[in-house]
Amino acid sequence: MTTNRTFTMIKPDAIANGHMGAIIDHIIKAGFKVIALKYTSLSPEMAGKFYEVHAERPFYKDLVAFMSSGPIVAAILEKDNAVADFRTVIGATDPQKADAGTIRNLYAKSIDANAVHGSDSDENAMIEGNFFFSAFERN
Repeated sequence: MTTNRTFTMIKPDAIANGHMGAIIDHIIKAGFKVIALKYTSLSPEMAGKFYEVHAERPFYKDLVAFMSSGPIVAAILEKDNAVADFRTVIGATDPQKADAGTIRNLYAKSIDANAVHGSDSDENAMIEGNFFFSAFERN
């Protein structure tokens, strides 16, 4: 059986609102295996580097400030068709447009404070996972 991996981050808003455990439970119940998991905080420099692909966009500075405003949980997840399936599990970026029962529908407050990050491609999942985890830290 072939599997692939994706990357996620539970964002500071979801941590502050006490949703960390429920979101991890939601992910596991959706059939994902947790390969690596880390509770940490991003400095503004680290958040800026992680989101540098968006550096020219108008929301970049606010995104960096938000992502460095409190703790996050970073995780590498495994499941067949992991990237696409996880994007379905988390729902649309705007929680008002997210399907009922998705993570963002259940736990996000706004398009900016949208509870979780999910990789948008296999390539980005690898890059993002490598940003947070060494080979030693992966199961």
